[in-house]
Amino acid sequence: MMKEKKVSTIFVDGAIPAQKIADDIQKHAGKRDIGAHSIFLGQVRADEKEGALVTAIAYTAYEAMALEKMMEIREVFFTKYDLTCMHVYHSLGTVAAGEICLFVFVSSKHRKAAMEACEELVEVIKKELPIWGKEIFNKQVSTWKENK
Repeated sequence: MMKEKKVSTIFVDGAIPAQKIADDIQKHAGKRDIGAHSIFLGQVRADEKEGALVTAIAYTAYEAMALEKMMEIREVFFTKYDLTCMHVYHSLGTVAAGEICLFVFVSSKHRKAAMEACEELVEVIKKELPIWGKEIFNKQVSTWKENK
């Protein structure tokens, strides 16, 4: 049974604040049909490439298409896994190295479903959503990032 079907937006302007993550987790404390949560936090790495250091990533997206695709993905996952709820947030705009840019949070009655769904969901998001990141370097150079 699919709950919380409505997806208004998955996008957050800039880095995803720790308080948002904490608040979303806390909102589930009173739900007695949940036995497990699985959470993935994606963080911008300060990679070094050709002597330059990544200081941030500037994210852009085809928002309407991404939201439509996320609704489709959501339906597939609620059918495939026995999930109670799913939350996905992705940054838009500039996110500095060390800050959170992706927050995936799934809940279910049992841990196996939550853990497997979360891991697969992160991979699907990276492959299928039209979201791009442009790496910004400390030497005034930037390049488009490849999703891996």
